[in-house]
Amino acid sequence: MQASISVSLASPVNSSRSHPALQPPSWPYALRFCGLRREALRFSAVNALGTGRIRRVSPRRVLAAISENGSPSKGFDYDLVIIGAGVGGHGAALHAVEKGLRTAIIEGDVIGGTCVNRGCVPSKALLAVSGRMRELQNEHHLKALGIQVTSPDYDRQGVADHANNLASKIVSNLTNSLKALGVDILSGVGTILGPQKVKFGKVGFSETEITARDIIIATGSVPFVPKGIEIDGKTVFTSDHALKLEWVPEWIAIVGSGYIGLEFSDVYTALGSEVTFIEALDQLMPGFDPEIGKLAQRILVNPRKIDYHTGVFANKITPAKDGNPVLIELIDAKTKEAKDTLEVDAALIATGRAPFTKGLGLENVINVVTQHGFVRMSEHMQVLDANGDLVPNLYCIGDANGKMMLAHAASAQGISVVERLCGKENVLNHLSIPAACFTHPEISMVGLTEPQAREKAEQEGFEISVAKTSFKANTKALAENEGEGLAKLIYRPDSGEILGVHILGLHAADLIHEASNAIALGTRIQDIKFAVHAHPTLSEVLDELFKSAKLNAGASHSVNEPVTA
Repeated sequence: MQASISVSLASPVNSSRSHPALQPPSWPYALRFCGLRREALRFSAVNALGTGRIRRVSPRRVLAAISENGSPSKGFDYDLVIIGAGVGGHGAALHAVEKGLRTAIIEGDVIGGTCVNRGCVPSKALLAVSGRMRELQNEHHLKALGIQVTSPDYDRQGVADHANNLASKIVSNLTNSLKALGVDILSGVGTILGPQKVKFGKVGFSETEITARDIIIATGSVPFVPKGIEIDGKTVFTSDHALKLEWVPEWIAIVGSGYIGLEFSDVYTALGSEVTFIEALDQLMPGFDPEIGKLAQRILVNPRKIDYHTGVFANKITPAKDGNPVLIELIDAKTKEAKDTLEVDAALIATGRAPFTKGLGLENVINVVTQHGFVRMSEHMQVLDANGDLVPNLYCIGDANGKMMLAHAASAQGISVVERLCGKENVLNHLSIPAACFTHPEISMVGLTEPQAREKAEQEGFEISVAKTSFKANTKALAENEGEGLAKLIYRPDSGEILGVHILGLHAADLIHEASNAIALGTRIQDIKFAVHAHPTLSEVLDELFKSAKLNAGASHSVNEPVTA
């Protein structure tokens, strides 16, 4: 069933929406984002040749004996075993097979992990609906385009089905791609028994032991719920529950104003809810560049049915019971003194994510001590033991190491590990990895914020400059009547090095990649400003941004060496 939005086309009607006087609070967060490969195309090509076969044993073990999955090193069942089949594990597995490594992946839940099943994939489906609803509800915007629409509405179950169906389709694609390339899918919970040895199995079934030359931990994360918050999954819930869209509360408090909180505020307000943010820090969206955060508040918060409390903790949250509302007790984040009590219909806990590393056997078997559950690792993603020494043949990628809790970062880390296992030196530059928040309009970023860049400049003794350009100067944005937005470049005028780029505006999540690729490849401003962009396109926002940068007279005209983190 597809997402359902009903619209009546008629003469325009004014439908004023009261802006309630709420009083909310907020916390920070980091949402996850996908970097899925062309799995469907891969599967179709291989399957057409009829070269794959599958056999199952208990616990279910899918073995696709296909030529791409090479023979294991002598003395091992596999060259590589990956514990966790989320986006990170999937990316590592595909790259390993491409490199000729005999590879197995262990998954105790569902292929695709958090991102595909409970994160970025279903959330984008909900945000696609909220974007359509928001556009249909904006009478002034449509009137400016000569369009008349009245009475936009939606079918909640249809919207929920759209998100669920999308996740199911991507799970199928990922599973098929692994099978097609011959990756052995081992179902069950994976546990490290010792050096180069793993067991896996489902509860109630016998366990199987296997050996591997190298092991990658890719177990991901789960929603973090602070103490004092009681989750019932109905009126007090995490993003895992919210993505099911079982109901749309009239008034919902969102604890945390980072990526997840901001995206869900976009969804809920578009579907008719009033939102109250609860944020522990002194400003909303604390993880964003401050200038972008202020603009985002003006565009994404202030005009909508959103109120907020900052500088407060949700000390205790009690689910709705016996006809009583959800109760939220707020305390001052610094003094811990009682501040207020809120009564709302529902509360979404968007306070970040915690690594899912319990049960791996790290502490007792190989002397690895986690930090708040995160696995310590080197710049090559190799696990460190309690003494800070490298653990041979053991690596950790994605949310489990906490380096950068984004799905596409996990995939990049996995690919980097495989490159190293195949004898190629590879250190991933995390400053080149972009992030995006899929609100309407979108926010994206790569590299350093302005305060971070100024701190780095002060420590290392160089100057920074800032260039900006507005979407109001872009022809394509004006044609869409979407001129609100800003692109910001932080750079070194002496060398042309790009330190950070931040964008708020139409399709910002797509535009950021020109900047992230430039940072990854070491391209300097003096080179990229000569790149040609099609006209009229939104990409010209970046074109104008790079051209507006002012470099020192002594800056070289060509740089071939990549910029390091």
